[in-house]
Amino acid sequence: MTSTAPAPHAGDVAADTAVLRALRRIRGPQTQRNREFWLLLFAVVVAGTALTLVQLGALGRIDPMILLIGGGLAVLVFALHIVLRFVASDADPFVLPIATLLTGVGIAEIYRLDIAAHRVGFDAYSNKQLMWMAISVIGAIALVILLRNYRVLYRFTYLSGLTGIVLLILPFIPGLGVDDANADVWINIAGLGIQPGELAKIFLAIFFAGYLVRTRESLSSVGKRFAGITWPRMRELGPVIVVWLISLAIIVAQHDLGTGVLIFGMFIVMLYVATGKTSWVLIGVAGVVVGVAIVSQFLTYVQNRFNTWINAFNPDLMEDQSYQLTQGIFGLAHGGLLGTGLGQGRPQITPVAESDFIITSLGEEIGLIGLFALLCLYMVFVSRGLRIGVAGQDDFGKLLAVGVSFTIGLQVFIMVGGVTRVIPLTGLTTPFLAAGGSSLIANWLIVGLLLRISDGVRRQPRVVIG
Repeated sequence: MTSTAPAPHAGDVAADTAVLRALRRIRGPQTQRNREFWLLLFAVVVAGTALTLVQLGALGRIDPMILLIGGGLAVLVFALHIVLRFVASDADPFVLPIATLLTGVGIAEIYRLDIAAHRVGFDAYSNKQLMWMAISVIGAIALVILLRNYRVLYRFTYLSGLTGIVLLILPFIPGLGVDDANADVWINIAGLGIQPGELAKIFLAIFFAGYLVRTRESLSSVGKRFAGITWPRMRELGPVIVVWLISLAIIVAQHDLGTGVLIFGMFIVMLYVATGKTSWVLIGVAGVVVGVAIVSQFLTYVQNRFNTWINAFNPDLMEDQSYQLTQGIFGLAHGGLLGTGLGQGRPQITPVAESDFIITSLGEEIGLIGLFALLCLYMVFVSRGLRIGVAGQDDFGKLLAVGVSFTIGLQVFIMVGGVTRVIPLTGLTTPFLAAGGSSLIANWLIVGLLLRISDGVRRQPRVVIG
């Protein structure tokens, strides 16, 4: 007998396959997300314990209000985790818990400094930081939901570059810039201070990634070989010189040494990943040295930073220029190996201890061991970001993941090196830990971006040779 049943339509088969694939992701065991859940729970418990210890150490009692607010933020973080289960089930399981733990510990230390300074209400930096964290996590959730395919950012390469430049020059627009700031990096919107350069680094990373994908062949062309290294030809130095000049312009115009070095360093590392030529790294290091040497001859504030770095313990400088730096170093020495305990040190003696010197504040109260633990978390975060980039098969995602991850690592090195007198002090903030809404939002957007890229990388079909 011949069957008279109608043949299945191609569209119906595709729809059934899509439904089955979605059900499999929801019902099936999600190893990555399960691992992330337990790590996230651990991070929330550690952050809540830090807040409790701060209260017991500084107040001698427990205030349930701050714990209630912290619990609300924990709900937001777990909401991001649930979203990942449905729309990005293959995302990296370590990025979100590490960001949560670092942000929570930072809020605990900022809250401890508020107690010492008797700041309450909206004047308290910890309350502002809690608000900014809520906005940041919501922004990360929106990014994960809306950016279904990170490769679409490749289409907006030049628009992203233009947006990054516009964000950098916003502080110079009359009515937006903050006149009494030490550096021209702040704008004032509705009474809130915002640092647009923090967001600019994300847009510039997108621009650099897209631009290098388009031009990598010409930048990888063979040049002259000297001292065992193949050096690029002169005409290939054009992009590096342009970014170098932009970085110098940031240092000169905005009095922001850290952002200039950060942007140039990010470009050089992405250029190295795109071409695989060690000569670009050497050229980049030489560019930084030459650029800083040039601006130090003309800019007084750069000269003062180097003078403070070299002669920090000069009695003539300790009462004014190097007071902040030396107090931070004394705080680290006071904490020693194990620290004084959360809420039991005196980190408030150091000026701007909640932002620029949050590392020394934590180092005093959790000690060298605790500080090393935080640095290890940063190391794992950056290594996971680099791993996401290396595992990707498309060049744009690889460069973007490496760029934003390296930016976090370089920013941590610049800040920790500055407050410990390894390198001159700059005006950057420590990612996730320091008080400041712009930095926190930018860093959590990087978290969302890495989660999206890692999910896309794991879903890419693998090419098997042989």
